[in-house]
Amino acid sequence: MPHSFGLRARTRHMFSRQFRDHGAIPLSTYLKTYKTGDIVDIKANAAVQKGMPHKFYHGRTGVVYNVTKSAVGVIIHKKVGGRYMEKRVNLRIEHVKHSKCRQEFLDRVKENRAKKAAAKESGSKVFLKRLPAQPREARYVKAKKNIPQTIAPVPYETLL
Repeated sequence: MPHSFGLRARTRHMFSRQFRDHGAIPLSTYLKTYKTGDIVDIKANAAVQKGMPHKFYHGRTGVVYNVTKSAVGVIIHKKVGGRYMEKRVNLRIEHVKHSKCRQEFLDRVKENRAKKAAAKESGSKVFLKRLPAQPREARYVKAKKNIPQTIAPVPYETLL
């Protein structure tokens, strides 16, 4: 049988619309503002074939480097052999959305500023550095009503 290696080969589920998400594209997609330096996720919208990314870039995250009236240019780092190459992809805005990957970082910055301000008011120096999970604290095990048990392996028995 023939075997296809086309641009959209093996994208049956990748480029299909989500459940209850068929039909016209919401207007909010077109009203979003993208600026140079924004971090965006690439997710191809099958309703619009123009400006659609190659299947490799579907699900990737990149940085906006160029903005035009109906499209954005995105820089993505692609692994080729043993190195990462910078690829510049031009996509229509239907195929990109703002990434939420920086939200945790921005929340932490806001929280640390509040902690710093509180520490300044009270006059104490607060420790803002994150620490990895520390080992558990030491504890005593009493053997009075908890007698230690000796565990021995069960001898192997043949069925012959």
